[in-house]
Amino acid sequence: MSLRDRLNSVFKTRDEFDLTSGDIARPLFYLSLPIVVTNLLQTAYNLADTFWLGQFSTNALAAISFAFPMVFLLIALGMGLSVAGSVLVAQHTGAGEEKRAEYAASQTVTFSLLGSVLLGLFGYAAVGTFLDILGASPDVLPLATRYMQVISLGLPFMFGFFVFVALMRGYGDTITPMLVMFGSVVLNIALDPILIFGFDGNPLFSLTGLTALESQLFAATGYTGSGIEGAAIATVFSRSLALVVGLAVMFGSSRGVQIHLSQMWPDFEFLRKLLSIGIPASIEGTGRALSVNLLLIVVGMFPTTVVAAYGIGVRVFSVIFLPAIAVARGVETMTGQNIGAGKEHRAEEAAKFAAIAMFGILSLAGVFAFVFAEPIISVFTDDPDVVRVGVDFLHWVAPTFGFIGIMRSYTGSFRGAGETLTAAAISVLMLGVIRLPFAYFASQSFDYGSTGIWMAFTVSNVAGAAIAYAWYQRGTWRDGSLTRTAPADD
Repeated sequence: MSLRDRLNSVFKTRDEFDLTSGDIARPLFYLSLPIVVTNLLQTAYNLADTFWLGQFSTNALAAISFAFPMVFLLIALGMGLSVAGSVLVAQHTGAGEEKRAEYAASQTVTFSLLGSVLLGLFGYAAVGTFLDILGASPDVLPLATRYMQVISLGLPFMFGFFVFVALMRGYGDTITPMLVMFGSVVLNIALDPILIFGFDGNPLFSLTGLTALESQLFAATGYTGSGIEGAAIATVFSRSLALVVGLAVMFGSSRGVQIHLSQMWPDFEFLRKLLSIGIPASIEGTGRALSVNLLLIVVGMFPTTVVAAYGIGVRVFSVIFLPAIAVARGVETMTGQNIGAGKEHRAEEAAKFAAIAMFGILSLAGVFAFVFAEPIISVFTDDPDVVRVGVDFLHWVAPTFGFIGIMRSYTGSFRGAGETLTAAAISVLMLGVIRLPFAYFASQSFDYGSTGIWMAFTVSNVAGAAIAYAWYQRGTWRDGSLTRTAPADD
């Protein structure tokens, strides 16, 4: 069997399953599996930066611990448009309205790129002040600032790729974004050590077994690396190529949803409809990002070793619950298409199945992370103090991984139904009302130290699952309806 045949046997295309009829588990699996892989590859960006910058210096590692939440915030501010586009594409596709789906996709690309340019310029201008407010130390602040300035200028390329992924997912094609992401990640991982360290004394040489003569030949180029800025350049360059490929797919191939240049002139009436769905989704994402940033202020009250351990722990945490995010996106698409097809009961069954499955799978992952906490953290640093604090983080958070699966499954269904405000409310309650105050008071007023912050993750994860489940049982998501805004030319 050829490699292509093996891939086809695992990853099914949209033409090989129907999201609106038949079994629920099989199409949800084939829809979500490529999203899991895509998200793993997405996280590989952050893990590669974390690994190589950890070899560079502890200050550089702490710097990206401050920079990453700001990246998250900038993307969250603009993510509402991509979520809205994905929901509209899914609902129109489920209703069999292909031309309306293409119009929605074309307009989403236009307004998303325009918005990301403005956000990037804002981020570049505000980065120094923002990081200073977060409490970055004098040694860390200039490093984090240089990293974020490069990322801010490259935000349109990074965000543009996220839009490509979202629109293809709404159509039901999750394989193409996975393949594009794979190429982008390989390029980023290859560029990271070179752009960070240069050639002279590059630790990659010892890892790959290059001879002394070969190392000297590379060092003769005179390139000494760009440090933390090099990691940012590698990410932006890789994402730029990924966006070019994504646009080529949507403009010129038969895969996934198509966009048309003739439909990309800004339609501000359509923008109003995008914003009606997208603003609550942005509130959800921004609420998450703000809570991460405000929590970092609490973390920043502790020594740099705690900040570095937090950065590692959050990245490990993000890897573990990638399946929950992927399945939530799958549920979002299934809900959108089934509501478009008038099959609300099937959308409800998909959410329930996903919640049960994710609770079981992520609970097992939590057991693994709890048992092997020390070797997991030690992959990223050899600083014993950082390892000790990182292990404490995982020991508190890992037992509640399963509850994240429940919460993500139900909020994914809310978004697919167009009930993005409900998903936002659950997120704000979980993170802003429960996690953040608990972390502050437990770590500062009750003298639990940094452990109080990790305890806040435990409490909020369980509470978030309970809130999402109870809200879903009210059935208000069934009011989600297809938003018809494209010209009636079909």
